[in-house]
Amino acid sequence: MITYEEFRKLEFKVAKIIEVTEHPNADRLFVVKIDLGDCQKQIVAGIRVNYTKEELVGKLVAVLNNLEPAVIRGVESQAMLLAASDENGISILTLHKEVKVGSIIK
Repeated sequence: MITYEEFRKLEFKVAKIIEVTEHPNADRLFVVKIDLGDCQKQIVAGIRVNYTKEELVGKLVAVLNNLEPAVIRGVESQAMLLAASDENGISILTLHKEVKVGSIIK
């Protein structure tokens, strides 16, 4: 269990996917460039088996913005794309209504 104060430290934001490329060193990973309104970041995401690049570009998605950067198979990931998974695969969390990029998710 985490406390409410610990949870409040997590910064969830709305981002727009602006570019998707194949990870150069992994068949199951995409390198996803996102727009957060005030900056752009890249995310290494293990969603290549479930999505095409064309399906992702332009989507509004939920991200964890203040995660410590990590190098994944040689490429830096600067945030985390939120997704659910089960035996049928992975489903990224998207927004159903237009919301300003960079909006805080509460």
